[in-house]
Amino acid sequence: MKAGLFGGTFNPFHNGHLDIIAYVQKKYGLNKIFFIPSSTPPHKPHLNLAPAKDRFAMVKESLKDYEGFLLSDKELTRKGPSFTIDTINEFKKEYGQDIQFSLLIGSDAFLDITTWERKDQIFEAIQIIIMLRGQWKNYNTIVSFIDENISKEYTFNEQDNIFSHNTKQKIIICKVPKIDISSTMIRARVKNDESIKDFVPANVEKIIRTKELYK
Repeated sequence: MKAGLFGGTFNPFHNGHLDIIAYVQKKYGLNKIFFIPSSTPPHKPHLNLAPAKDRFAMVKESLKDYEGFLLSDKELTRKGPSFTIDTINEFKKEYGQDIQFSLLIGSDAFLDITTWERKDQIFEAIQIIIMLRGQWKNYNTIVSFIDENISKEYTFNEQDNIFSHNTKQKIIICKVPKIDISSTMIRARVKNDESIKDFVPANVEKIIRTKELYK
């Protein structure tokens, strides 16, 4: 069985998250996707977040109609700083050899991975699928970044967009549909009393309006 781990602040969760992950799930035959809302990211301690319980509820309500989309509270219930490598290790320990995991990560977040705790262990522990939205304008940037900051010992198959390594897991660059939705944009629209119904699931909008988030 194959599964993806997709973490984020989801501040708020929106239709773009759903559409892109559904695309990746189909493309790589992932039986399950675990959505993992984060607490305050250790490398972004000053990020302005909605309460964790509200962000968790947004994701929970959004996944009800999607087969194989599951919600995890591992990073919200863990004491102390919540690091990605710890989450990966917890999933691998819980499921053992029954599931082959891939870490799903946006291209912008991937280019920030050098700031992550024990980042070298991440590349040894799990296959990574980098989700590159829209045109391949950042393609060469990612290729160069891996060579300069991760390891020069990767072999790159340009036809399949896969990096292979003798001791590390594969890195895959996946072109995903361009979707002009972002959490930043949605928060700004809420603050300006503009409609967000086309950008988030109805239940997410209800939570945002009821809780008066992002005002």
